[in-house]
Amino acid sequence: MENKWILFCPQLPATPSSPRVTIWRRMRSAGAVGLDNGLWVLPDSDSTRSLVEEMKAYVSNQGGMSRTFVSFPFDSETQDNIIERFQQDRAEEYAELKEQCDHFLAEIEKEINRSNFSFAEFEENEVDLNKLEAWFKKVQARDFIGGSQAQEAFDWLEKCRVTFQNFAEQVYTHEDPDHIHKMRFDPGRLTDRDKKNPLK
Repeated sequence: MENKWILFCPQLPATPSSPRVTIWRRMRSAGAVGLDNGLWVLPDSDSTRSLVEEMKAYVSNQGGMSRTFVSFPFDSETQDNIIERFQQDRAEEYAELKEQCDHFLAEIEKEINRSNFSFAEFEENEVDLNKLEAWFKKVQARDFIGGSQAQEAFDWLEKCRVTFQNFAEQVYTHEDPDHIHKMRFDPGRLTDRDKKNPLK
């Protein structure tokens, strides 16, 4: 990666807080590293410049101002520190993604052990897998540095894909058109649950 960065420093009125939250959300979503005093750092690219232009207009519309710089690091120590910050942020995101993949695999294993091969369960897990897929793409898009964490997360996601496909085949094999086992795991009415588990 080129040692060239975009530095974006927005300044907004103290109140309301929602514009600052919007800036924070958009910059974090783009993969920016936040430094001291509200300074955001991103690799210089066409997409970064488009984002900063958009954020500058937003800050101005909110009654604030911003300053933007194109910068090179003064020394290798500075460069290494910035890269490390990017790596740490992505490592945290990939770790969270892997944790959710683990939950996904455990959920399918639980349903297989219960022989719960309903289409409703299939669809629920399909939605969860699609969320994991979309999440991985988002993190990957802002992973400017790369490294082993990305491959590890991909391996976990691939395991989820294979496990889900196997589960789908079992749901198909066990399909019950006569509904002999209809709603085997229906917990019943909420009022019945409340009677069994009253709030203390």
